[in-house]
Amino acid sequence: MPSDLSGSARAPGGSRLNPASALLCLCMFASGACGIILEYIQASLASMILGNAFEQWAMVIGLMMFWMGFGSLIQAGISRERLVHAFIGIEIALALAGGYSPTLTYLSYGYTSHYSLVLYFFVSVIGILIGLEIPVIIRINNDFSKELSTNLGNILSADYIGSLAGALVYVFILLRFFPITEAAFLTAGMNFFLALVTVIYFTRKQIIHRNIPLLGIMAVTCAAVIFGFMNNRQWQLTNEQSLYDDPIVYSKTSQYQHIVITHFKPLDEIRLFLNGNLQLCSTDEARYHESLVHPAMALARDRSRVLILGGGDGCALREVLKYPDVDAITLVDLDPAMTRLAATHPLLSRLNDHAFDNARVNTLTGSGTLPGDFRQIYQSASDRKRKPVDSWRVADSRHVAEVRVMNLDADKFLEQVKGVWDVIIVDMPDPSTPELTKLYSKQFYLKVRHKLAKDGIASVQSTSPYLARESYLCIGRTLASAGFFILPYHENVPSFGDWGWFLCTRKDWGSAFWQQRIAALEFSVPTRFLTPEVFRRELVFGKGMTQSRHTEINTLLFPVLLSYYNHESWLLE
Repeated sequence: MPSDLSGSARAPGGSRLNPASALLCLCMFASGACGIILEYIQASLASMILGNAFEQWAMVIGLMMFWMGFGSLIQAGISRERLVHAFIGIEIALALAGGYSPTLTYLSYGYTSHYSLVLYFFVSVIGILIGLEIPVIIRINNDFSKELSTNLGNILSADYIGSLAGALVYVFILLRFFPITEAAFLTAGMNFFLALVTVIYFTRKQIIHRNIPLLGIMAVTCAAVIFGFMNNRQWQLTNEQSLYDDPIVYSKTSQYQHIVITHFKPLDEIRLFLNGNLQLCSTDEARYHESLVHPAMALARDRSRVLILGGGDGCALREVLKYPDVDAITLVDLDPAMTRLAATHPLLSRLNDHAFDNARVNTLTGSGTLPGDFRQIYQSASDRKRKPVDSWRVADSRHVAEVRVMNLDADKFLEQVKGVWDVIIVDMPDPSTPELTKLYSKQFYLKVRHKLAKDGIASVQSTSPYLARESYLCIGRTLASAGFFILPYHENVPSFGDWGWFLCTRKDWGSAFWQQRIAALEFSVPTRFLTPEVFRRELVFGKGMTQSRHTEINTLLFPVLLSYYNHESWLLE
């Protein structure tokens, strides 16, 4: 950079930013926003591919910070005359690496066993490039700023403020409305725009000269980013299909999760995946959902009011709706996209027997819900007697329960809602992430117990007692610590292996009352798999299967279950 421009470019008296410094601060603001978004994209990608979001976010952010430090070191090798060209090159490289990294990583995940190396390669490259940005811009701005303190203050504050802006954009816009591959190309477009603005401004000021090769590189980069943005969704579908055995018939990323449905037509087999994890298979889901629902429903003294936490696919709801003496069902699932899909998609709605159609469904989303709304909708504990309502009956005069669907966090719902339920069914995804692990904590189970009627029963999905034994037993200890008497049981579900649940009450399962109830158990509704004899067999475990060397319970401040599930489970697969 020519030294004779430094004095003339400074603002008189240093009272305000001159145009060059203002442009560099804006570039730093935008690059700070892009940098944090690219970090979040890489961390999200690592969580989706490698699992264990808590660890992957920490590892990716830590690794990127390390390489950012390395980038800050190697910038010393860039000569003063080449600083502007270096900044342009950094933004071009970020546009290409940042834009294409999710697509290429996802491609490697589908076709090679070395996808983690590809992922961390891009994490390292992007970290080095981000690390180069800040010192390079500071050095460029040094010729347009009177004081070093002013230079550092302006550039660093722009970077930090930009990082906050980028975090807000990622959380409230990109994460909600765009797939991760598209979010990467949108961010890449901003990096390219920074390079373009820098070229135009400094060329007009004759600080850099017109360079045909550079313009050619800019044109190729622009075309590559636009091409990637236009085709990324199709690439995502093509790459994603390699991850599944059966044809994908639905794939969409909601605000909370990635939802995939596959359909193998020769067997009419439907599979639902959330974030790549199998949630149900139509050929054996009855084993899971009947075991989850019917023991609690059959053993309950009263089942007029039922609460389902999770279960957005509608299959647990399907089983509960079989009981004619159920008056009201409340289903709480965080993701409105999931419950909407279960109600409208022809394959899922057929699988759940149109559970959302066969009753009146009132949907409230978390964004507009206040405690007052709950008091209005849900009856108090003392309001036990209700008269049938004609609108609850279908054409064949069969009584159908009133169903209300709430799309919000189950923990928040239990915290604010009034009243109690006779049967509570907890059908949550496995505790593979911090946000899911809190739904298996003592604090959460205390809230469940508080909402369970005095003689009520809760049924809790609890992972595999064989493949995830320590996780299963930890859930049992945590339920007991919340004041529940627990009854463990398990069943083989071919798609998942040996699977387990807990029945929970306020009364000891060893009492004569419960022993008699279990011995005389009958199911008053039709089932495809479960019988009283099968359930009594499910209560039997092999030698040592319910013994553990651990004593810890899962709490919000010590989520030990997350470590059990991600490190001590599934080792037999």
